[in-house]
Amino acid sequence: MSDAIVVEGVHKRYGDKRALDGLDLTVRGGTVHGVLGPNGAGKTTAVRVLTTLLRHDEGRAEVAGFDVRSEAAEVRRRIGLLGQHAALDEELGGRQNLEMFGRLHHLGARRAGVRAGELLERFGLTDTGRKAVARYSGGMRRRLDLAASLITDPEVLFLDEPTTGLDPRGRAEVWSSVRSLASGGTTILLTTQYLEEADQLADRISVVDGGRVIAEGTADELKAMVGGDRVDVVVRDAGRLGEAAALLGEGVTVDVDRRLLGAPAPDRMGTLTRTVRALEEAGIEAEDIAVRRPTLDEVFLALTGQAGGPRTSLETEVAA
Repeated sequence: MSDAIVVEGVHKRYGDKRALDGLDLTVRGGTVHGVLGPNGAGKTTAVRVLTTLLRHDEGRAEVAGFDVRSEAAEVRRRIGLLGQHAALDEELGGRQNLEMFGRLHHLGARRAGVRAGELLERFGLTDTGRKAVARYSGGMRRRLDLAASLITDPEVLFLDEPTTGLDPRGRAEVWSSVRSLASGGTTILLTTQYLEEADQLADRISVVDGGRVIAEGTADELKAMVGGDRVDVVVRDAGRLGEAAALLGEGVTVDVDRRLLGAPAPDRMGTLTRTVRALEEAGIEAEDIAVRRPTLDEVFLALTGQAGGPRTSLETEVAA
């Protein structure tokens, strides 16, 4: 499938500040692409450039095959945008909101009504179509907002932190909707506060810092950049940490406060089996033992030098 978004050497300055400093980004059609980065990395600026809300200074940017600067109207006809804050009328019902958005997009009353019905069914909101949005749960509101962004059936959809503030159930509802859209061929550029969201949804992830992409790949490829699999052992008796560490071999890390040991696990299950056997033979009791891959939090910290923050969150926006 062809590329839906192409960004080459894009710069954007605000006085002496470089918001984008030679940004390069390619998003394949029909995929979900996440962009992660710290505050001030340039993600929001990139999103505004790609959605024609902001003109860049240098470089080239295309969405759905059209230049965002010289063919902005064509780009706008082919994209949808879901912002961080719901753009719904709380006093209207779901159907009324969607019909209103349809009319704003010049669909006409009849076509807007048909499209509203299609989207309510698609997002499991048919039974709530006439209930005031003020009475919706957080997940329902976000699904309705997502439906509104699809009123024109866009080729490319920009989702800016779509699950911020939702509880786990609401987040799962939105994730399910995003997966459904992606399986139907919609190209999605995702910004998110939650690293696990990018891990769950994105086919590829770009890490942005200083206005440029500093790393890109699948979640597994990015995790491999900071080392392979590791075996973690929580030792019951803190006094035997040193003895247990010696059994695990080279490359061992020790967290005394948590009684936690970590060591490389190049062959995963083989390492796990050998570790369990060695501890048993030495009479060292483990409270917990597991093989794991590096997390996206660890990738982010290694690449940018900044921790993700509470609940494995990033102050992330996606180049949009």
